Amino acid sequence: MPTGRTHDRITLWTLPWIVGLTLLFTRNTKLSLIIAGGFLFSGLMFGPDLDIYSIQFKRWGKLSFIWLPYQKMLRHRSLFSHGPIIGTTLRVIYFLSLLTFLGILILGVSQLVWGFDWNWQEFTLKLIKGYGGEAIALFLGLELGALSHSLSDWIVSASKRYQKTSPKPKRPTKRKTPQRRK
Repeated sequence: MPTGRTHDRITLWTLPWIVGLTLLFTRNTKLSLIIAGGFLFSGLMFGPDLDIYSIQFKRWGKLSFIWLPYQKMLRHRSLFSHGPIIGTTLRVIYFLSLLTFLGILILGVSQLVWGFDWNWQEFTLKLIKGYGGEAIALFLGLELGALSHSLSDWIVSASKRYQKTSPKPKRPTKRKTPQRRK
């Protein structure tokens, strides 16, 4: 399995390709930057290795504690952490659940203190209607970042398995030459 630094290098080396290809396909700078930002964020901080004490986990600093329940729930390199689409979806749902809980708490206290009105349905509909395309682009970027991580894990693991199972070439043995007696 590649090290955290290797995963970082892969993310940074492929970022220009992601930007170029998304610009080529979308012809939209805004969506390309959202996809590239999601890719970079996923590759460096939001990737599959949040299920262990990894460099991605450490980058959350004082907020890394939020990933401890996630680590307890999932086995490392399982389909639910490293699986295509499933892993990213679970991390997004987990993270958005935490943000939603925090938002409800903050808004509830704020409404009590300042007494303003808040309509969750209206807010959610505006968010979905106004930023649906951007949300899809962000998810795509997050998934691409996670996929580059998982693919590199799978490739390295497969090559190690292949090296273990492939027959080793025999080295020619040196023939001992008889020594002359003096």
